[in-house]
Amino acid sequence: MPDATRPVPKERRPGRGAASRETGRFERHVREDVQDGWDIPEDLPVLRTFVSDEVARSVINYVRSPDLPFDRSLNPYRGCEHGCIYCFARPSHAYLGLSPGLEFETRLIARPNAPQVLARELRARRYAVAPIAIGTNTDPYQPIERDRGIMRACLEVLRDFRHPVAIVTKGTLIERDLDILSDMAAQGLVRVGISVTTLDAGLSRRMEPRCPAPARRLAVIRRLTEAGVPVRVMASPMVPALTDPELEAILTAGRGAGATSASWIMLRLPREVADLWQEWLQEHYPDRAARIMGHLRAMHGGEVYSSAWHKRMRGEGPYAQIIAQRFDRAARALGLNDAQPPLRCDLFRPPARAGDQLSLF
Repeated sequence: MPDATRPVPKERRPGRGAASRETGRFERHVREDVQDGWDIPEDLPVLRTFVSDEVARSVINYVRSPDLPFDRSLNPYRGCEHGCIYCFARPSHAYLGLSPGLEFETRLIARPNAPQVLARELRARRYAVAPIAIGTNTDPYQPIERDRGIMRACLEVLRDFRHPVAIVTKGTLIERDLDILSDMAAQGLVRVGISVTTLDAGLSRRMEPRCPAPARRLAVIRRLTEAGVPVRVMASPMVPALTDPELEAILTAGRGAGATSASWIMLRLPREVADLWQEWLQEHYPDRAARIMGHLRAMHGGEVYSSAWHKRMRGEGPYAQIIAQRFDRAARALGLNDAQPPLRCDLFRPPARAGDQLSLF
């Protein structure tokens, strides 16, 4: 089974972020390339994206993390073709028996019945309304959404139920749904965060190979704000000694495009992401790898990452404090230091179905 081996030659993975396909941590067997004594050249194909369907039993995922501003999320897809090498969601692919490396980008799972399941869960008698976060794990507007339309169908459900939603994305496909988003924004039911990691198109192409270019993301911010949708520019993740020099420039560009608030998160390297990231550094920035990893270790007590609540997003120590101070100063100067307006929960009401008894009042 050649496609399960690692490492993968560069010519087989154009437009991909990860360089390898390491076996998931829950698998009993590990596959590796070995020399068997036969020097027979093989023309192996370029890696393609494969999408399989999952029949979801539930779609609202309740989150108990005390350092997150939401308590529930929804994911129309598992895996993400954007291929951001730093994506902290990569380890979740190991639960599917797949590699958090290249298979996270090439073996995608769609959940086509998500809109129907969402509507069912919102109608449950015990359901208590609160904003649903979408895009906090994998991007709902990744390329396959163009054909599948699962995110749009979920938005239609949320609109019909008048349910609040917070969306995070790098994808330009969100512009397709401006008709729904503008209606929801007029009712105080939606806000959006657009992630801008760097303004350098070349760095972006290497680090997040199938994402829209930075300038295109800024154009998305402009279109959303012109349609009345509140937008936060997310300088995330900040990579020490690689992208953090751009922090002020990113915030300035976001403000110029119409963003009304901003946020930042430090690079996070949980589980398999740490090895994948260091492998990427050695391929693209070997001269800077030691410096970048040194800063990260200094921010996490000598480790490449710490998952401690209230520390994992920003890190600790002088370097982390300097970036936080720079962000605060720039955000205040640009008028981006105010939080986005709270989403309304008082409008929530399941729509009537055929055969329902209508209310007299």
